Amino acid sequence: MDGQDPALATAAVVMGPSPLTPREREVLNAAADGATVTDISARTHPSGSRVRNHLSDAIGKTGTRKRREAVRVARENGWL
Repeated sequence: MDGQDPALATAAVVMGPSPLTPREREVLNAAADGATVTDISARTHPSGSRVRNHLSDAIGKTGTRKRREAVRVARENGWL
């Protein structure tokens, strides 16, 4: 197995239009390179707690458990 979860891949395909808000997409894009919450906050300007909330919401909406997975799913679906 290549480490990918088949159920997650299937869920990603059937998700359809982006469930992410513009701010969630912005924060997730900023997180794509492994940036810290502090770095993301500096780039996108919400406070660190708001960045954490946006990341958490994006992770939940993509059906993933980690921001790296959320970035991957969002990219695979054309949401980023």
